[in-house]
Amino acid sequence: MTADSNQTTHGSKRGNGHFFRFHHPHVHLHSLFGDDWFALKAEKFARFFGTPVFLIIQTVIVGVWMIVNLIGWTQFDVYPFILLNLAFSLQAAYAAPLILLAQTRQADRDKAHAEADALHREDIAHASEERQALMAKQTAMLVDLVNQNTQLTETIKGLTERVEALTTEVHRRLVESAT
Repeated sequence: MTADSNQTTHGSKRGNGHFFRFHHPHVHLHSLFGDDWFALKAEKFARFFGTPVFLIIQTVIVGVWMIVNLIGWTQFDVYPFILLNLAFSLQAAYAAPLILLAQTRQADRDKAHAEADALHREDIAHASEERQALMAKQTAMLVDLVNQNTQLTETIKGLTERVEALTTEVHRRLVESAT
């Protein structure tokens, strides 16, 4: 990533891991997700079981299997389709643990993400509280400045009235002494 692509909408630069900074405490759980080859392939395979592509391919294979055996092109699995039944049993025997493995891995990831999200929400709440406290402090300072400004304005008004009175008095005495 470049420095330009790391900028948020507020314009501040962030590091590559900024969005996942709350996930760092959960890195130790990474191995629980099963990073080995078997776990990754098993999860991909288990996820493939629920796709329409898998269901269509399986339906086509079963249909072809039954047609080939019923028509008589080959006799490797006659009508009660014992071998086909065995294939389905074998598939179910492997599919269930693989699906459970995928669900467990996903549950672990979801838990880690939920904890990271909770930390993120707490961080946002803490930052919001800090901003509110700062705003309250700044508001109190502004009120104090306004009060000081009001007092200065009243003092200036009083001094201006006093200067005007003295000027009038001096002017009156000068006019009286000249006459």
